[in-house]
Amino acid sequence: MRLLTPSLKFTRSKVVSMMLLLFLGIVWGLSFSLARMSTESGLHPLTINYWSCLLAAIFLCLFCLFTKQRVPLQHPFPFLYISCGILGMVVPGTLYFYAASQISAGILSITVATVPLLTFIAATTLRLELFSYMRLAGVILGIVSIGMLILPNESLPNSTDAYWVLLMIVASACYAAETLIIDSQTPPNINSFVVVTGMLVAASLIMTPLVWLTGTFETLPWPPTHSTTAIIGMAVITATAVGLFYRLIVTTGPVFAAQTAYLVTLAGVVWGIIIYDEKHSVWIWSALAIMILALFLVQPRDNSDRSSAAR
Repeated sequence: MRLLTPSLKFTRSKVVSMMLLLFLGIVWGLSFSLARMSTESGLHPLTINYWSCLLAAIFLCLFCLFTKQRVPLQHPFPFLYISCGILGMVVPGTLYFYAASQISAGILSITVATVPLLTFIAATTLRLELFSYMRLAGVILGIVSIGMLILPNESLPNSTDAYWVLLMIVASACYAAETLIIDSQTPPNINSFVVVTGMLVAASLIMTPLVWLTGTFETLPWPPTHSTTAIIGMAVITATAVGLFYRLIVTTGPVFAAQTAYLVTLAGVVWGIIIYDEKHSVWIWSALAIMILALFLVQPRDNSDRSSAAR
């Protein structure tokens, strides 16, 4: 069998990375419509986030049990589980479900496009990634697309929606910080799903006293309602997509992996139209087109990028 040359291996790896990016965009994009659906029964955002994390943690614990994989507890894993559980699930997830009850699934998904911007700024500042004018151009286009959503009076359905968009940027900052922690702290050759299991367990343990102390704990509606089905669906997406996303961070770098946000945004808008028949202005469609262009300006890095940036 002929051995693959390094350039051919990198080309194949890049194709796999792009396909994974597309898959994550479509699947994660559905979560915005599910988030809106989960609020229909009047459940508190903390309750929704709690059950989403807990069910996802149970799914992955069963995965580890059946595959006989142990969740590591030595350094640096406890820090990784707790910090990413807070930054990737507890804080942004709660903000996310608050916003889901106020704005449409399409608008909610568009706010995710701020993640690559914040990731790029932080990664280059910390020298985790090499500076690239092409990547910078892609991020700038992402900024332009967000500006097209917030600034024109004709873009958002209600003027107050801009405040929810800004709140979601705070959530995006948490996701960006989580992305960089994963990239810098995750040991090589570790099963990403095992790591996500630890993060979800940590997030569930943190949220358990939180929902009890705030008096927001509720059982899932049963027989299953739309809210119950949506929460279970989000838990499945979290258990699968997050693990694949973390793998993408380790193999391609935090800046490229963060471009998932652009495809998630597009898919989120499309899912909102399919499920809720949402209508959007020409400003939103123009912004989406610019986001897609920004995606193609950011390419997966070679393995040498990390070592060069770290020197």
